[in-house]
Amino acid sequence: MTALLDRAGLGSLVLGHAWVLALLPLPLLLHWLLPPWRDRQFALRMPGLQRLVGDTAHPLPPAPRQRPWQAVLALLAWALLLLALADPVRIEPPVTRQTSGRDLMLALDLSGSMETEDFVRPDGARTSRVVAAQAVLRDFIARRRGDRLGLIVFGSAAFVLAPFSDDHDTVLALLAEAAPRMAGPQTMIGEAIGLAAQSFEKAAAKGRLLVLLTDGNDTGSKVPPLRAAQIAAGLGIRVYTVSMGDPQAAGEAALDIPALEAVSAATGGQHFHATDAASLEGIYAQIDRIEPQVFDTQSSRPRTPLFHWPLAGFALIALLLQWSAVHHLTALRRPRDA
Repeated sequence: MTALLDRAGLGSLVLGHAWVLALLPLPLLLHWLLPPWRDRQFALRMPGLQRLVGDTAHPLPPAPRQRPWQAVLALLAWALLLLALADPVRIEPPVTRQTSGRDLMLALDLSGSMETEDFVRPDGARTSRVVAAQAVLRDFIARRRGDRLGLIVFGSAAFVLAPFSDDHDTVLALLAEAAPRMAGPQTMIGEAIGLAAQSFEKAAAKGRLLVLLTDGNDTGSKVPPLRAAQIAAGLGIRVYTVSMGDPQAAGEAALDIPALEAVSAATGGQHFHATDAASLEGIYAQIDRIEPQVFDTQSSRPRTPLFHWPLAGFALIALLLQWSAVHHLTALRRPRDA
């Protein structure tokens, strides 16, 4: 029966307490081994009672005898009761679910220099660095449906704008609200990497990836970017750094590409530099190819209890037997009452 159900895609039947069925022959054993039950009553003998009552006394009705069909029903009720106690369960066909096998954190620079409108879009129009970055990140997020995503923004300090979540729509909504200087005018790259490491430390996924985008150099993090990257590497985090803007810039807006390359190398990642919107989009597409989505497959078989069906059958037969007993006694008493 179980094999037929499995082949039909209906799951399989199992008994949680199959040992209970060993009690099936118990009523027959008791019937064979124990003596018949007799109702012992004491009576007062009156020799002259027959002369007193005469012939008006009615003989006592015969003791009710169990009919064969009643015995069969009683045994069936016993079997159904034991079957209910054996805890029958239907194990449904396997249900397979894919879950994210990677946590991916996006870190976005929101320093004052991200307002600079020097990025050329494919249509030739100029746009600010932050707007170009947001457009590319939106497309990148749309392609990473299998990953749990988080979003960190950093400037003079680093903040978790969106913790790791499968709700990518919320991440996109928070990304759209990000604006330059909302985290301060400076660029704390080491703080962003350190905050990402703390977020990954609390996550359970084995795949850990940080993609950090900036247009400047670190301007005074308490933990230098390279040291923060070494801590991240110890937690199994790979860091990909993406720089954008003019590599010839000087002062606070200057890019420190060697430092970004060292950060990526320390964690087994890579560094990329974008000069316009098209190259920035190509960089994130390349990261897609280097780090494909990872899925964890979880399989389970739901269990459906079935004990209520044999229990209902037992109750129905018990009511039927009770009704037949009452009906039989009523039929025996009817001639005496006439």
